[in-house]
Amino acid sequence: MVASDYTLRPMLLGFASAVIVGVGLALLVNFSRRIEQTLFPLLVFFQIVPKIAVAPLFIIWFGFGLFPKVLLVFLLSFFPVVVSSITAFKSVDPDILDLARTTGANGWKRFTRVILPHALPTIFTGIKVAAALSATAAVVAEFVASDRGLGNMLLEANGNLNTTMAFGAVFVLTALGFALYAIVELIERISIPWHVSQRVTVDTAQPV
Repeated sequence: MVASDYTLRPMLLGFASAVIVGVGLALLVNFSRRIEQTLFPLLVFFQIVPKIAVAPLFIIWFGFGLFPKVLLVFLLSFFPVVVSSITAFKSVDPDILDLARTTGANGWKRFTRVILPHALPTIFTGIKVAAALSATAAVVAEFVASDRGLGNMLLEANGNLNTTMAFGAVFVLTALGFALYAIVELIERISIPWHVSQRVTVDTAQPV
């Protein structure tokens, strides 16, 4: 397995886990005031804890392997997703929800036709931030807990003063992060083509 493939696996697994868990927790917070009061302070606390500083503890607790690297990517990518998702779900205009209720829309229809479409643009903002962070998180995890991958290659290159190898590893890492960001942006364009941000992109591309 080449170094980029070895780095890409925890990067993708950690990022995907952050998106799934982050959006799921945001839904729980949105629909339960008690969960919000209990959970959100804990989320803020764990975000403040410096993940990179405690990363060596993951080796003590979980050993070497895939899991500690996925966990670090997850922790560094999770907070932007959950915060943007909570904000998105809570920013729906109550008058619009009241209007949907008067038309006889049940809870599921209100969620799928009103709340979710309104929330998706802000949710994608957090997901794109997490995508940009995931490559950094993956290489930091390999600094601490790996003898392979692009992070380990960077350490070897710096130790041997091999600038060509170092720049090559940085270039590949940048390409991986950019590719993941571009995929998320493509999914965003497909999911919310009606949003003003997408219309502005299309309009500015047209000649005057």
